[in-house]
Formats: sequence, C-alpha cells, structure tokens
Amino acid sequence: MKLAVRCAALLALMLAILPRVESAEVLNGVKSRGQLRCGVSEDVPGFAERDANGYWRGLEADFCRAVAAAVLNDPEKVDFVPLQTSARFPALQTRRVDLLLANTTWTLTREAVLRVRFPGILLYDGQGFMVAAGAKVTKPADLDGATICVEKGTTHQRTLEAHYRATGQSVKPLPMASAQQAAAALYAGQCQAYTADSGELAAMRLRAPGGAGSFVILPDRISREPISPVVWGGDPEWATVIRWVLNMLILGEEYGVTRDRVDEEVKGNRNPLLRQDPYEGKIIAQALGIEPQWGIRALRAVGNYGEVFERNLGRDSPLKIERGLNRLWMHGGLHYSPAIE
Repeated sequence: MKLAVRCAALLALMLAILPRVESAEVLNGVKSRGQLRCGVSEDVPGFAERDANGYWRGLEADFCRAVAAAVLNDPEKVDFVPLQTSARFPALQTRRVDLLLANTTWTLTREAVLRVRFPGILLYDGQGFMVAAGAKVTKPADLDGATICVEKGTTHQRTLEAHYRATGQSVKPLPMASAQQAAAALYAGQCQAYTADSGELAAMRLRAPGGAGSFVILPDRISREPISPVVWGGDPEWATVIRWVLNMLILGEEYGVTRDRVDEEVKGNRNPLLRQDPYEGKIIAQALGIEPQWGIRALRAVGNYGEVFERNLGRDSPLKIERGLNRLWMHGGLHYSPAIE
C-alpha cells in the first residue's frame, strides 16, 4: 500500500473515533443556503467595487469567488455585502456575513476580545500617508502639527497618534466615516494628509481631482498591516476551509498552476500540487466538509495568488502596486504555504 493511502486510512480512522469539538455551523449554513455571504470593502478600487455592469471586482471579490468555488462548486454563488469599517465585525458576529474581507488587519485584540479568527494573510501592507503633490512634505516628520484625515473604526488613528508621540511630535486626527470621505476631505483641503494602508491610499488616489498624479503617497510606512480574511471564532472547520483555499492559491503560484492551464495540468497528471491519490483526496475533502477537487475549482475560478494580485492591485491594474512583500518566499517575499500532504 502506498504511503499516501496508508496516511489517508489513518486519517479516516482518526475522524471516526475522535469527537467533534465544534459543529460546522457556518460551513453547513453556507452549503444548505447554497450561497456565500461575503463582507467586502465599500467601493474601493482594486479591492471590492462594482464595474459598469454591476459585477463585483477586486482582490476581495476574487477571494470570495475562490471560496465559493471550493465550497459550492460555483464561484458566482456569492452575495457581496459592502460594509463600512465600523460595521465589519458586528456583521460577522451577528452572522450577517459568513466571511469578512473588507481590508481588515489581523491583531491580537481583535482575535482575543472579539472572538474572531484570522485564517491567514491575504496581503502584507503598511500604514502610510498621502499628500498633495505640491506640498513640501517628503516624510511623516514633515507633518508635525498637521491635521490628518483618518478612517473611523480602523487601527490607523491609534497607530498615527502613537507614532507621533514616540517621535516627540503631534498631529490632529480628523476621523471620517469611510475611506471615501477621508479622501474627499483631503482633496477639499480639510486636512494636510490622509493616512491608511498604502493599498487603500493607492485606490483612493485614482479618484483624485485632477488625476492620480495630483497626489503622492509618501514612501515611509509607520506600521505593519497583515490583511486577512476573518471568520467567526466558533466554527474551526470553517476557518480551516478558508485557510486552505488561501494556501491553495499561494501553492498554485509556487507550482506554476495558472487559471488557463488548470485543466491541462490536471489532465497531464504530472504537477505535484494537483497529482493526488483519489482515495486520499476524498478523505481530505470529507475531513474539510466539502467535495473533492476543491483546490482545483478555486484555481480554475480565479487563478493563483500571483494572478489575483497582479490583476487587481499590480501591473495589470490601474493601481500598479509593486508586489514587494507579497511575492512568494523564493522571490524575496513573505508568502508561503504549509505542505498540503
């Protein structure tokens, strides 16, 4: 008997004799409903926005579709729920959404106090500043005493105040209800800078009066912002599914599996990522609570991580964000996945 089959048999035995600590409440709800309710950013280019035909596009939208493909066999079975920052966690805790994206940073306080789980890092980002191109500001220190727009309900205001306190300087935060309002306040001259994750700044700059070139994003970052999907903390099975959909997209890039070549790779049965013993695949899928070939469906729906990034945020998008830390580990980035065996 091959090692993989023996391991699968052992896994099946363990599943039979070990009690389930938690019921798969969210996962079962998604399957019985036949639809994934996905909380996303409210009209942020590159992350989650509707196109002219009302179709949702962006990094967050793509990840929601990858999950729907894996769990429901159809990437379009998603109910996109746009959320303001202040409504993100209440929507998750009241089960209004099954999965939260909405440009959310993974922190200890949120995980411990709010009883949510962060299955993995979708995007490595950092808090920066956007200012008018004509301003004589090249670094955060030049903003001493300035009024700075910041979105309510984020970690950004606390980080902003802590940064300037540590440097012996001070600023005047101007909290706004949304990213759009914070950016609009900057454009109207109500503040001298707008602070947020650099990806969000790049998105909002696309809508600047006079074009993106009329505002600049300073190169300095005053925090690390690991952006993660978020799930309710009471369903570990659901958290595992989300974690491994993300890992599969990362592994897809590492193993060279692209969206337009998934079926060819499966047919060739040579790619180590997709070449799996059918019995082993069935047992793993059963343990996850979803149908076999879930990873293939996710990759077929949106492509690998690199494709998703470049299409929405990177070279093939209006944002033109450099991958930087979002490269794979072998290319100098931070993304890598545990083994799928």
